[in-house]
Amino acid sequence: MRILIVEDDRELAQSLANVLQEAGMIAETAHDGNETYDAAVLDLGLPGMDGISLLTHWREQGQTYPVLILTGRSRWSDKLAGFNAGADDYLTKPFLHEEVVLRLRALLRRSRGHADT
Repeated sequence: MRILIVEDDRELAQSLANVLQEAGMIAETAHDGNETYDAAVLDLGLPGMDGISLLTHWREQGQTYPVLILTGRSRWSDKLAGFNAGADDYLTKPFLHEEVVLRLRALLRRSRGHADT
């Protein structure tokens, strides 16, 4: 499984990539969404284009892979904007790396029609 991590904190992105790789996933960090992935982990506070705009762009371009928003923004309005833009899940910082792995596995199961496994 290829997982895209779009996170402006390079140290956090690399740490998360390492954990996902240890869990058997192929994790890549990037600042755009031009390739096809099985899922994406997306920060909202990106330099340049914000995460909501990027997610909206992905969805307008027909990208249907699951997106987990991982952000420090915990207000209801931010969550609402994320889900309305097409997010499949939303997790706020601080977080446990293991929870990201579990949530991604659940998103991938559902996206492949295997909600019960």
